[in-house]
Amino acid sequence: MGLTALVLGSAAGGGFPQWNCGCRLCELARTGDGRARPAMQASVAVRGDPGGWLLVGASPDLRQQIQDNPQLHPRLEGRDSPIASVVLIGADIDAIAGLLVLRERQKLRLYAPRPILDLLAANCVFDVLDPALVQRIAIAPLQPTPCGGGMTLTLLPMPGKVPLYLEDRAATQPEPGPTYAALVQASGRSIIVAPACADITEAVRSQLRQADVLFFDGTLFDDDEMIAAGVGQKTGRRMGHVPIGGPDGSLARLADLPGRRIYLHINNTNPILLAGSPERLQVEAARFEVAYDGMEIRL
Repeated sequence: MGLTALVLGSAAGGGFPQWNCGCRLCELARTGDGRARPAMQASVAVRGDPGGWLLVGASPDLRQQIQDNPQLHPRLEGRDSPIASVVLIGADIDAIAGLLVLRERQKLRLYAPRPILDLLAANCVFDVLDPALVQRIAIAPLQPTPCGGGMTLTLLPMPGKVPLYLEDRAATQPEPGPTYAALVQASGRSIIVAPACADITEAVRSQLRQADVLFFDGTLFDDDEMIAAGVGQKTGRRMGHVPIGGPDGSLARLADLPGRRIYLHINNTNPILLAGSPERLQVEAARFEVAYDGMEIRL
């Protein structure tokens, strides 16, 4: 028995290259520069051995992600999928829109905290997930929950903000909202997927320390990165993402964690997307890794 993690998408919302961005990094990815590998929007599949796959996050790119990864293809004739369940750890569009891809009458379990399930229930478009087949299971934070394949799922509360479509556009500070990391355990091994974290508190550090493999928020290298690039008006923290660099950034604050540390949910402006960049070399020198689509890890 063990755990396998498969990165279905490693980029932040909009993917890489982003459809409406002509920045240097996106243009390098579009033109096939080998230093800038294209990436879909963030999602990680986890499986016990043996067992069905648990999707952490439902990316808008989910259909193509399934197509690109034979491990997720049907195994039998007719309706079939090795995807057994989905856990929602945030309610932003790039974390839930992929649910609409899973509407073709497939039996699934959908795990989420009650506030996120309430958001789905309030929007009738998600009723395309047939309730006779898709079981919606509310799970409480910090409450271990069996999720099939010998795995146990626990939601870890993270400092975060409400989804963009619910926030006050005039607000200058993040509005607290339901954001979580997913801790998946099996056979004494553990994987944490935490694509959004606004602040690395001591409580956060304590929770992340238990991971053998940690996929962590790599959205921006610098807090004002999108402002400096001329493509946004908000800092990373205002968007609910702690930066990688700086004295309070994740590179410094997570340096002493014992497990394998991998950046995920990387924005198209982040220079760590470019192999050989000073920022990428700094990350690698600190023994952090940069996730890529198709990355597979077995424990």
